[in-house]
Amino acid sequence: MSAYVISNVHVTDPAQYENYKRLSTIAMQAHGAEVCVRGGAVELLEGDWQPERVVVLKFKDVAAARAFYDSPEYRAAREARAGAADMRMVVVEGVA
Repeated sequence: MSAYVISNVHVTDPAQYENYKRLSTIAMQAHGAEVCVRGGAVELLEGDWQPERVVVLKFKDVAAARAFYDSPEYRAAREARAGAADMRMVVVEGVA
């Protein structure tokens, strides 16, 4: 069953965040992530959620999403992001 990693990012240091983007791209490619959304325009349709930068990645299953998140490649990206952004991230099972 597919899985989606959904993130909302508040970027505090755009220059430093560029290094995170570069390293996270390497991790995504290494772990077969399909990039569905990466920072496009956001329009509120309902409620009071105010996301700033939304990222949605598709993986073949939750195990693949966890392997990506726990990988040395993504660990390096997370370390590069420290101090450059506040991240909220979840993994959600998709439908068959």
